[in-house]
Amino acid sequence: MRTSRRGVLQGLAAGAIGGALAEPAGAAATTAPDPTQCLWYRAPAKAWTEALPVGNGRLGAMVVGGIARERLQLNEDSLWAGGPYNPVNPAARAALPEVRRLIAAGRLKEAQALADRTLIGTPRTQMPYQPLGDLILSWPGLTDGAAKDYHRQLDLDAATATTRFTAKGVAHRRTVIASPIDQVVMMRIEADRPFDLDIALSSPQRDVRVEASGDRLTLTGHNADHAGVEAALRFAAQLSIVTRGGTVTAGEALAVRGARSVTLFLAMATSRRRLGDLAGDPRATVAQTIDRARSRGPARIAADALAEHRRLYRRVDLDLGTSPQGARPTDERVRADRAVDDPALATLYFNYGRYLLIAASRAGGQPANLQGLWNESIDPPWGSKYTVNINTEMNYWPAEPTGLGECVAPLVQMVRELAVSGERTAREMYGARGWVCHHNTDLWRATAPIDGAPWGMWPTGGAWLCTHLWEHYDYHRDPTFLASVYPLMRGAALFFVDTLQSDPKTGRLVTSPSVSPENEHSPGVSICAGPAMDQQILRDLFDQVARAATILNTDADFAAQVRATRARLAPDRIGRDGQLQEWQEDWDAHAPDPHHRHVSHLYALFPSDQITPDGTPELARAARHSLETRGDQSTGWATAWRANLWARLHDGEHAHRIIAYLLGPQRTYPNLFDSHPPFQIDGNFGGTRAVVEMLMQSRGDELLLLPALPRAWPTGSVSGLCARGRCRVDLRWRDGRLVSAMLTGDLAGERLVRLGDRQARITLVPGRPIRLREADFA
Repeated sequence: MRTSRRGVLQGLAAGAIGGALAEPAGAAATTAPDPTQCLWYRAPAKAWTEALPVGNGRLGAMVVGGIARERLQLNEDSLWAGGPYNPVNPAARAALPEVRRLIAAGRLKEAQALADRTLIGTPRTQMPYQPLGDLILSWPGLTDGAAKDYHRQLDLDAATATTRFTAKGVAHRRTVIASPIDQVVMMRIEADRPFDLDIALSSPQRDVRVEASGDRLTLTGHNADHAGVEAALRFAAQLSIVTRGGTVTAGEALAVRGARSVTLFLAMATSRRRLGDLAGDPRATVAQTIDRARSRGPARIAADALAEHRRLYRRVDLDLGTSPQGARPTDERVRADRAVDDPALATLYFNYGRYLLIAASRAGGQPANLQGLWNESIDPPWGSKYTVNINTEMNYWPAEPTGLGECVAPLVQMVRELAVSGERTAREMYGARGWVCHHNTDLWRATAPIDGAPWGMWPTGGAWLCTHLWEHYDYHRDPTFLASVYPLMRGAALFFVDTLQSDPKTGRLVTSPSVSPENEHSPGVSICAGPAMDQQILRDLFDQVARAATILNTDADFAAQVRATRARLAPDRIGRDGQLQEWQEDWDAHAPDPHHRHVSHLYALFPSDQITPDGTPELARAARHSLETRGDQSTGWATAWRANLWARLHDGEHAHRIIAYLLGPQRTYPNLFDSHPPFQIDGNFGGTRAVVEMLMQSRGDELLLLPALPRAWPTGSVSGLCARGRCRVDLRWRDGRLVSAMLTGDLAGERLVRLGDRQARITLVPGRPIRLREADFA
């Protein structure tokens, strides 16, 4: 058991779930909410971005915390519009050589117009992620205005949303969890006097039916058609209740009268069982799930859910210090916009990012999408899809270094599935081997370019996703895993071996056609050959494929081929203004938007480590110049990316200024969801990773300790961070100086550990932690 602040607050966390099953409703909290572990408020949510999220990796609920009427907005991660489809434009393969010829001739506007007509998919859009519906609870005789001592909170350590208040002298308490073990959302409702309750389910989907029988409500329906793609999914939700005292009557809804407590079990499912298999019976599935949950009972469900959450969540413990600001409700802390005076808010944001990833991404479910798991709209922003030109990757940036490697499993599975559909796109659109994914995908794993040439004509989405396969290997060094994903990495590289073009000016190999994600190099024109980001991603992909082949002692000829191809890729270039060029041509100074949200050409600085201040100082200075030109304040996710980039430049003060902006009301909603605006979850995950990058960086077998520590966090500690090669890192610092670093390796091997411009070489032995102090660095 930890002896940190978290251990002191055990009682609070235990009261959140287990206590909800044992304590009377009126039991008052004896400990103030932990400012690093609890989001809390003095009023119900008025907007969806004030509600509190719970999730088990597959099922999600947003808890409003209402008084007389409570709403849980519901999601099931495989409920998307449409059905299987192949969006490859039938004109694409014939038109591709002409598009490439026009690009090589510098006739870029013509090339883009032709690409927009012939290369963009049909339909031009993909399928959106959808809400399942709402659970609505109403208390007859209770009014909002009668409530006093109102408190609602989300306890991150207990993964529990709690609402409590007193009305007309009666104390009320409600708790909500999402169990990854029992696959139900469970809600406990208590009062210290008998109460009445009406329970209903609703859905905005198609062909919806709600049936009430006994103590159960069952909702069924179909998903929606979209953009000419026919719907192919059936879905179901079933709710069952257990009461202490009172009666239950089934009509259009369930009516509970005179109960002392009510426990709700809610299960949700669709007919999707796996890619290409939509033959599931969701009604039977939810009924079986409810039967199991009822047989196990709420106490066991709660205890197992808590243990499973903490198995992951408690691997990392961060302390950046506290201040009086931390005693305020969360929404007030955000509105105050004083992150410099509230270091615990950065800790809370870090912890929230880890909580959200655990809640949104578990093995057997879908990866976290643009809104993670939580979406209330039939027409969500950008379809709440997988945008793989940054946003999906950013969702997983914190996974490995914060001890959540298991949460990457859905992303790995999606890459396996994209390789299947992407092989068809590569063949039909490019006449190429291997597989490709452009800038977006969805549940149906569409891989052709969409939206329009300025956005969709970017072929390196699959290649970037494959670097996450290598990252997972590199952190854990499991050759069995590497062997299982090597064919995916190989296929992604093979596509570019077949499709890279020779630049007529330099003879270097470049992608064509492509774009620098979502940016224009001249008014109205984005299409080009060999944007910097493509070349950087392919350097990583080719390196990783060749290294994987060597580690696995296989495929030597192909490894040699990709090394030779990598050597011919166009290099990074420094422009006439001293900036890192975004394109092969020095167009940066004349690009229409000098403050563009994307900083794609800085991929080599972060998340890659091709550019480092110590290893490539000239390129690092050029990257700094580009960052200064772009500016600090951007959309939510773009702000988070900038914080990581400044951390990689070892500028902790600049990184913290950006973190402070990210945590302010312009970029953070009251429930700490990231504001693009509107809500996108990637900023939460990018912000979490930025905190890691300020405290510890890991590249190969090299560790950098406190590389970007800001003055705002003078004294603190972190335990449980993960470095590549299965190495745990615990740090303590005081007055801006390292007190100690404890390195614990699961694999034997040497490490180079850097502290500023000093270094220490150590040899890790499994089971023998090594403690370093500042004096150990020469």
